[in-house]
Amino acid sequence: MRFAFGTLTALPVRVTRWDREAARAGMLCAPLAGLTVGLCAASLGAALLLLGGGALLAAVGTVAVPAVLTRGLHLDGLADTADGLGSGKPAEDALRIMKRSDIGPFGVVTLLFALLAQVAALAELYGAGWAHGAVAAAAAGMAARCALTPAAREGVPAARPEGLGAAVAGAVPFGPALGAVAVTVVVCAVGGASFGAYGAVHHALAVLVALGAAELLLRHCRRRFGGVTGDVFGALAETAATAALIAMALG
Repeated sequence: MRFAFGTLTALPVRVTRWDREAARAGMLCAPLAGLTVGLCAASLGAALLLLGGGALLAAVGTVAVPAVLTRGLHLDGLADTADGLGSGKPAEDALRIMKRSDIGPFGVVTLLFALLAQVAALAELYGAGWAHGAVAAAAAGMAARCALTPAAREGVPAARPEGLGAAVAGAVPFGPALGAVAVTVVVCAVGGASFGAYGAVHHALAVLVALGAAELLLRHCRRRFGGVTGDVFGALAETAATAALIAMALG
């Protein structure tokens, strides 16, 4: 639990162990860390809407909370991964580009569209009522971190010998990873059930769409980089969150 919250959030949790057993347990707890972040985001968004701030302001506040609670690390990972993939260079050169402190044009454009999509989707959901936006924010937060659990499954190598990617790559057995996915889908379906049977199915499908989008990106990164890095994990989380919110805003 400490590993999950200490590496995936900026909450004041000290990571006391950095071994494979802790990494395995931590990545299995990733959806819980995501649910915590999502509930914090939902609380601010719902409060802003109920105080008369409007759907757009509520959406902006909701998107801001995960960025603050991760110190922007996942957004930075998304930008760095976009720069690496967009460079079109061999794996070694692309990984070098991703380690730079600056953000290139691919990263800027990807960040812009990802954040705009998240805000637009949440504004649409908050427009239907504070509960719709709040449940979606919590579900997206959980789905975003759940995407990291199967990404750390056995058989997925690290692209570098150091960093978070190397610490968690291949640490989670396939069965428990699938179990974490199932629990996430069920929890989000229960949240969606507050809007009826269709809401339960809709939210469950949105999570599956989010995890599918993250899996596609993971496979592409494995082909391009030879494995995963901490930046790739950040990109997977933001991709899943964006896909989940879009899916929940549709239909």
